[in-house]
Amino acid sequence: MQVSRIADHASWDLEQWLEHLAIIHPHDIELGLERSAEVYSKLALNMTDLIVVTVAGTNGKGTTCAMLEQAILLSGRTVAVYSSPHIIEYRERVRINGQMLSEQQHCQAFETVENARGDTLLTYFEFGTLAALQLMVDSQADMLILEVGLGGRLDTVNIVEPNIAVITSIDLDHQAWLGDNREDIAREKAGIFRPNIPAVIGELESPNSLYEAASLYQVVGSWQGQDFSYTEDQKGFNWCNNHLRYEGLPLPHIPAQNASTALQVIDLLGLELDRAQLTQLFTQTQLPGRRQIIQHKPMVMLDVAHNPQATRHLASEIAKCEYHKLFLVTAMLADKDIEQSLSPLLNLSAHWLLASLDVPRAAKSTQLNSVLDDGQKVLEFPDVSQAYCQALKMAKPDDLIVVFGSFFTVAKVLKLIQKR
Repeated sequence: MQVSRIADHASWDLEQWLEHLAIIHPHDIELGLERSAEVYSKLALNMTDLIVVTVAGTNGKGTTCAMLEQAILLSGRTVAVYSSPHIIEYRERVRINGQMLSEQQHCQAFETVENARGDTLLTYFEFGTLAALQLMVDSQADMLILEVGLGGRLDTVNIVEPNIAVITSIDLDHQAWLGDNREDIAREKAGIFRPNIPAVIGELESPNSLYEAASLYQVVGSWQGQDFSYTEDQKGFNWCNNHLRYEGLPLPHIPAQNASTALQVIDLLGLELDRAQLTQLFTQTQLPGRRQIIQHKPMVMLDVAHNPQATRHLASEIAKCEYHKLFLVTAMLADKDIEQSLSPLLNLSAHWLLASLDVPRAAKSTQLNSVLDDGQKVLEFPDVSQAYCQALKMAKPDDLIVVFGSFFTVAKVLKLIQKR
């Protein structure tokens, strides 16, 4: 279906543009590079002198990008970051030197893409990615960090030639598009590799297909656990590769595996940080919705974990916390592996507060309840806000409330806090 072109789009605000992005293509997701590459060539963006780092992976992309961003800024360079999805507002998707841009700047970039695309139908993500690239090049930043949205090989981000390719982790997610096993998913993510460029693999248990892809693409690979590694002990965070060693750094606020991956990329970028800067890097790098503590007494933790690997990590983080009672507030999308995602948390003694999401692809609370056993303490709610408010009513000062399951789930709670 061809959407009619509206002549006065130059006067649109950001909300109008986002509505436009949502309807010009008949599908939310349609993998492939042809449409994006066609419009990208018309934009004629000059990236010749830029250092580009492309980051793919099932989990850990956002936090790895955030640590790279902070390291570049600490080194005195400038950096532009593209990351998705957003949690509260669309402007989160592009950061220039750590700051969001104005709505007007986003609208101007959308107009540029609109004028360039002609009759080419772009998905929401394709259109937004091309606009982000326009904004990043316009910023004249020294380095660009591009987070892959889905997979790697056919993701719009992959139209840009990287100087370094990063894969943070490999696990099951988006199986309808990427495959239902780690071998196939790894092949898709390896599509960001290019001949003779460095590739940093943060996954500790890489599938054979990832090694095969690294050989096929002829990348210069650095593998977590082989070429670089980390440990955590009472002294803090320790890391080394074949020529660097750091001991006793502060424990990071992001997953240690991602911090280790970022350090290897930082070394490859030639960013020389002294001990004080490294300490600052580890103490300051954090992202909303990733092990985010928003209050104490009771403690409330927000985490966007929405697949089995992420919830396994979340379960290990909960095990480190001291609490009397545990309240788990969750809502998920129906196309996620709900059973396997909730499985790592089922052996916890917890009160479950299940909610429905009011977005496309949402799972109903009854779907979540169907994978819990009869011994679980369960309450169901029509929306996340009600579930969260009930958890606050039930919890005592020494209890723990964990909100997880989706970016949408975390966003609901953060928006509720903003309103208050």
